[in-house]
Amino acid sequence: MKELTVTRKLTISALVVALYVVVMTTTRSFAFGQYQVRVATSLYALSGIFPFLVLPLGFANFLSNALMGGLGPLDMVGGILVGLLTSGAIAAFRRSPRAPWIAAAAITLIPGLGVPLWLSYLLHLPYFVLAASLLIGQAVAGVFGGLLLAALQKRLAADGEQRS
Repeated sequence: MKELTVTRKLTISALVVALYVVVMTTTRSFAFGQYQVRVATSLYALSGIFPFLVLPLGFANFLSNALMGGLGPLDMVGGILVGLLTSGAIAAFRRSPRAPWIAAAAITLIPGLGVPLWLSYLLHLPYFVLAASLLIGQAVAGVFGGLLLAALQKRLAADGEQRS
């Protein structure tokens, strides 16, 4: 893939942040419940194609928690950290032949095990109860993210073959 200009990177970043917030807004009815099925977190898989999206995806999580979460600064800061860790892990393993599987695991496990660290404090609920609930919801997003990355990689490989 040819090198992207700064303008294109900024444009892609802005579009992905906007898409993340729109998806969170449209799915908020089940993104903040007992089983937090956050379909928007499947977009973290995009950092497997565009590693420069690590920071924008972390910011997107922060922004959605600020606009819709309602649990305050700890949730917002925790959200950006989880976003950075998840998308960063996906970007770090993007060249692995198992990248879609790694993306699915990262999207499932990092938020599923990380978010309950502060939610248990904020909601006064046991960590393991929250972790079990979040892991179930994040597994859905993890599968979607892994499939998204696999489809994009396949498309990019097909485009590369056609150009040769």
